[in-house]
Parts: sequence; structure tokens; C-alpha cells
Amino acid sequence: MFEKNPERYHLILMDVQMPIMDGYEATRRIRSAENPYAAKVPIVAMTANVFQEDIEHRLASGMNAHIGKPIDLTKLLIVLRRYLI
Repeated sequence: MFEKNPERYHLILMDVQMPIMDGYEATRRIRSAENPYAAKVPIVAMTANVFQEDIEHRLASGMNAHIGKPIDLTKLLIVLRRYLI
């Protein structure tokens, strides 16, 4: 979806554990796309795996932030404000 209309995305909430393509591969594909939005669109991981090493792996893979599940609305709003305002 991002590759077809990258300018429509101001932020991506990325499910890390998707069945066909996980969030790491999806992030790699987005970041390697040849358009100006690919490198700068914020990607926020959303998953129940909240161990520090898991979070560090997500950040190292090109994601910008992490929100743990169950979602804390206050934390989600803080992250959204950081990247959208």
C-alpha cells in the first residue's frame, strides 16, 4: 500500500507479527523503496513483546518508536504528537 501511494502516509502503525510478512520485512521494504517518503515516514511498532532487547531490535530495523499492547492511549497519543505535530 505504501509503495502505491507513499505521499498519503504521514505515519505507519506497524504490527510486528503479521502472518504473511512480518513487520521487520515490511519496514525493510518501505525503507528501501525509491521515493523521498520512504526514509522519513515514521514507523511505529505495535506488539505485545515489550522486552528491552525486542524494542532495540525494532528500532535498529528502521522503526522509529514502539507501543506495547495492550495499548495505553496516553502513550499512543504522545507518540502520535511527537511525529505528527
